[in-house]
Amino acid sequence: MEEYKENIQDKGDNVKLSSEPEEDDKSCNKVCSNIGEPVPQVSSTRGEFSDPVYKEIALANGHINRMNKDELRSKLAECKLDTRGVKDVMKKRLKNYYKKQKLSLMQSVTEGGPTDAYYDFICVVDFEATCEQDNPLDFTHEIIEFPMVLFNTHTLDIEDSFQEYVRPEVNTQLSEFCIKLTGITQKMVDEADTFPDVLKRVVLWLQEKELGTKYKYAILTDGSWDMSKFMNTQCRLSRLRYPQFAKKWINIKKFYGNFYKVPRTQTKLSSMLEKLGLQYEGRPHSGLDDSRNIARIALRMLQDGCQLRINERMHEGQLRAVPSSAPVEGAPPPHNPRSRV
Repeated sequence: MEEYKENIQDKGDNVKLSSEPEEDDKSCNKVCSNIGEPVPQVSSTRGEFSDPVYKEIALANGHINRMNKDELRSKLAECKLDTRGVKDVMKKRLKNYYKKQKLSLMQSVTEGGPTDAYYDFICVVDFEATCEQDNPLDFTHEIIEFPMVLFNTHTLDIEDSFQEYVRPEVNTQLSEFCIKLTGITQKMVDEADTFPDVLKRVVLWLQEKELGTKYKYAILTDGSWDMSKFMNTQCRLSRLRYPQFAKKWINIKKFYGNFYKVPRTQTKLSSMLEKLGLQYEGRPHSGLDDSRNIARIALRMLQDGCQLRINERMHEGQLRAVPSSAPVEGAPPPHNPRSRV
């Protein structure tokens, strides 16, 4: 449903980003330093970049920038790195690998795993919702598929998944367009439980994984729409308070665009996969399959050196950016939300 979400969001999104200072677009430049840029000239009194290792990194970046695709692939293979992706992606991968190696030697730090991740687990969510081909601006989207894909940031493996269909209560009959787009039939939703019951099982599933208690975790979505629109609207329709564990999340589109330096038009799911040299696996617009493919993108970004962190949140019903200067926090332990009075 990702490209469809882009279309309906452009038509009339009534959830607007807060006017708080939006440092979010700079987050990857701070968290996942862009080593392709000149090394900052800092006085020796501060000393942050005075170590000769930064000159070595800058020289290596210049050499990498002059490589053609065959040379990049050869060097990536030599370093036992993934050789897939467009030229700019391969450059970024090699630069981050070289930078990480040099800084690790300089700092004499033993890393805890393949990546320096803020979270132990990341849980990808990509809802499917009721829709029509030409949605009126006041069309009510109800969640009809609740999928989750959980991956381990240390082993870089997808460990488990959750999926349930949801019975809508306002627009109970699915449009032909919705059925064709999502592959979800009328029979599937008619036999499903309503959102409050499905959400209870989602919470139980997360609790069984000890997320937010034993392990630090975060929710990840492909854009703002899933949480700021679909979850927000569904909780209102179901007379539930917005669940605390879903109030903050990672918007992978923003990280992808900043990290690989591509415009928003190239952050659709199909485009992101293509640029990374990956092919979509499964049925497009299946919530579970979309979630799995989004997880594959996130895993590739972690391998390429990007440190994913929460960059969006809901506050008083409004979508807001989380500045990169904010303390890094995981999602809280999952609990069932209270009913609205």
